Amino acid sequence: MNHQPATAERDLPSLNSPRFVGRDDELRELLGALAHPPAVVLVEGEAGIGKSRLIREMLDRPEVLRRRALMAACPPFLNALTLAPVVDAVQQGVTGLEGLELSPLAGTLRPLFPEWTTELPPAPEVLTDAGAARHRLMRALAELLDQLRVEVLVVEDVHWADDATVDFLLFIAFRPATRISLVLSYRPEDLPVGSPLARLSSRPAADGGHARITLGALGVAETSELVSSMLGGEHVSAGFAALLYERTDGLPLALEESVRLLRDRADLIRQHDAWIRRPLDDIAVPVTIRDAVTERAGRLGPHAQRILAAAAVLGEPVAEATLVEVAALPAGPAVTYIDEALSGGLLFEDGNGRIAFRHVLAARAVYDTISGRERRAAHRRAGEALSARRQPPVARLAHHFRQAGDTARWSQYAEQAADLALASGDHHAAVSFLHELLADEELPGTVKTRLVQKLPIYAFTGHVGLAQVVRTLSAVLDNETLAVHERAEVRAQLGAMLMQVGEYGEGAAELERAIPDLARRVDAAKAMVVLGRAGGADVPAATHRRWLDGAARLMDGAIPAEDRASLQVDIATGLLAMGERSGWSVGAQLLDDPRMSHVHRGRGLLNLGDAAMSWGRHAEARERLTSAIEWAEQHGHQRLGDMARETMVHLDWYEGRWTGLVERSAALASLEEEPVIWLDSVLVGALFEAVCGSGAAAEEKLRTVMAEGDRRGIEDLPLEPAAALARMRLGEKRTGEALELTERPMAVVAAKGTWLWAREIAPVRVEALMAADRESEATGLVDAFADGLGDCDAPSALAALDSCRAVLIEGRGEFGRAAAAWERAAAAWEALPQPYEALLARHRQGACMLAHGEHAAALPLLSGVHDSLVELGAQRDAAAVGRTLRAHGASARPVWRGGRRGYGDQLSPRELEVARLMLGGLTTPEIAQLLSRSPKTVAAQLNSAMRKYGVSSRTALAVGLTQAGITPAEY
Repeated sequence: MNHQPATAERDLPSLNSPRFVGRDDELRELLGALAHPPAVVLVEGEAGIGKSRLIREMLDRPEVLRRRALMAACPPFLNALTLAPVVDAVQQGVTGLEGLELSPLAGTLRPLFPEWTTELPPAPEVLTDAGAARHRLMRALAELLDQLRVEVLVVEDVHWADDATVDFLLFIAFRPATRISLVLSYRPEDLPVGSPLARLSSRPAADGGHARITLGALGVAETSELVSSMLGGEHVSAGFAALLYERTDGLPLALEESVRLLRDRADLIRQHDAWIRRPLDDIAVPVTIRDAVTERAGRLGPHAQRILAAAAVLGEPVAEATLVEVAALPAGPAVTYIDEALSGGLLFEDGNGRIAFRHVLAARAVYDTISGRERRAAHRRAGEALSARRQPPVARLAHHFRQAGDTARWSQYAEQAADLALASGDHHAAVSFLHELLADEELPGTVKTRLVQKLPIYAFTGHVGLAQVVRTLSAVLDNETLAVHERAEVRAQLGAMLMQVGEYGEGAAELERAIPDLARRVDAAKAMVVLGRAGGADVPAATHRRWLDGAARLMDGAIPAEDRASLQVDIATGLLAMGERSGWSVGAQLLDDPRMSHVHRGRGLLNLGDAAMSWGRHAEARERLTSAIEWAEQHGHQRLGDMARETMVHLDWYEGRWTGLVERSAALASLEEEPVIWLDSVLVGALFEAVCGSGAAAEEKLRTVMAEGDRRGIEDLPLEPAAALARMRLGEKRTGEALELTERPMAVVAAKGTWLWAREIAPVRVEALMAADRESEATGLVDAFADGLGDCDAPSALAALDSCRAVLIEGRGEFGRAAAAWERAAAAWEALPQPYEALLARHRQGACMLAHGEHAAALPLLSGVHDSLVELGAQRDAAAVGRTLRAHGASARPVWRGGRRGYGDQLSPRELEVARLMLGGLTTPEIAQLLSRSPKTVAAQLNSAMRKYGVSSRTALAVGLTQAGITPAEY
């Protein structure tokens, strides 16, 4: 065979940087989105797939070069400092703020940019509310970017971003009149579960370009083209390209590193003017990037290897001087060593002269080869070098000194990082730093007491993380050196957090023990408000009311205005949740107060809107929630806006505004990092599926909400799903299960005396008792419901009480009186309005009329109920009414949507047949078996039906079919 190995240096191929290969379509899509600002572009793919290269190509295009762009990267640190990527990008891209017309709001930026304090306005007043502080900070940073005329903000590796950075990106994307386009890259597999980034894809900005670009592996042809570009455009043999593709799976980083290693090993040979590999048994092509990087690094000299190690320890782009200091090399000859390290291709120099690894994977591979002793020494040198900066990066210093084993300096910088996070409103980051400090056994008790006082109570929405903090605080309490007031402060924090993780009894006990020893009135009032929330299955409402009254008595001039407003919102919310009418006057005073901050006004609008919905004051609820959504959009408060939108979704469910509700609920259900929003959206989706006949899917979701409510100690959360599931069981004549489902929820309502909560569960419980021939218990429950409501005039509870009374009368066989009672209940539900419940009551009214012999009046009534249920989309109940009509000789004519072939946007006969069976509750395999078709064919026909109806889920299809008058098939 005529080939010669490239054994001499002059025979080795010269290697170029790889050409941009296989991404032309993706680049066109990216540029196309940016052509319609403000754009949001998400670039996703695994490590080494080429996200950064695509973004660099984009930034080099003339149409982008004409626009001011900032480039940010999220570092792979466990505790990333608040907004660090954006702050670093501004610091690298701007020399100063001279000439900018900044408002007083920009004074909020002083903690982030201390080097520019002489150019920034004075610092504004400190806000105690975390949401308010973070929101103000984001508005200020957005204003700064606007003043700098930034048009494109690129943020790489968003999977490593701190919570504040992610929130800021959402703030920029959704704020009104934004002109900044976002380009964000991330690894989907490394995104936290329920990442808020889902919002950017589920709700793209309507007025700008939007793209979600997923980068995949290169094919064999593209592999050959990339390798050829590294070899000066010379031909690469097909076998060589195929082998590289097989061993690297087409991952560009792995390809590049493999080619470089083959060249370094002299394993590239020429044959007939083409580059090929040695025979397979002569070489070992690396299977992993780690192997390739490790061997390439080993081919450098010892000093260049120290440069690589220093870059790996630093983990971010740094100046040459910092790199040399961490490498512990003499400054003079170090330039030569840096050049050698750069020539190896593992490092690169950015436009600001900073040096870093090209790829995180390569950095990690080198880092793992450093011995433990040398690694600790390098981290210490990194800490020393970075601490000498005019503005030390405290979060990174905490990281380096902790890895160096220097506890004193780690704790110093970790506390500074927590303080900076708190000042910036990033309470999640603050808790992360503070928790690590509190968990350290070497810190003295007095220091831990000071740190506990900084710990925000409700910083974690994630249940597991909060549980870890609770365990840490319990350990701090065991320290016998704490003073009385210090122990009380720790105990109060512990109590509130125990209640957050569902341990209400233990948490309440800790709070009650803490209150007498708390030194500040505001701390005592806050603890009382926490105890005033209606938690704990066996804690009566009267006890909660006493705590709320106690907090109100403490609110005088000694409490700061911001704290006083926050406490008033909580008191009004607590009163209304328990059915106390006095809560409305407290809430009205709040919203009428012109001195109230916009943050507390927004929270007040949301909470009062939610309470109005629960009470059945639907018009007021819609007005409050609409105002809350408008407020959130105006001020860029994403979380509060999402909560208001989800509450509005629930209100629309009650009011029968079901068009598009499935999709809205599903979008919000993706926000698993916000449990309240997630659980409520899952509940609404389950209620939909239940009325549309998707029983199995609905039951799974209903049980999820019930279980999460129990786990989190949210006593009122399981009531509505339990009622819905019990109603399904009653429809299936499974009375025993309905009784079991409603027993504990009803017992909680009775024990607490929060009878407003009985509006969903009581009617179903009464019906289950009557079906089980337990009339005396049912009668006692209805009487207790009426007595328990007292002077609570909540329309929803009063309508539910009317339904309970109608169930009792019907169960006694007094059908004439029952028909009248159901008519009163229907009228009460219609007044809210709550049309679904009203139609169910009208169905029962008609059935009682039939049982009483009033056929002439009953059948037209039932026919109208059937048509209204069809129009609403409640196919399960429409089918039940249809059966009642047919049993009495009447018919319910469906609106047909079938047609001949050439069906256009109408269903074909086969699609209609499949759709009707799906409405009947059959799964795809069951339909396939019944019709002797393949599951793939059935799925395709259902997908075709969904396209014709313009929906994306089977639940939404069921709603559309029912509204069109299509009924379930009988099989």
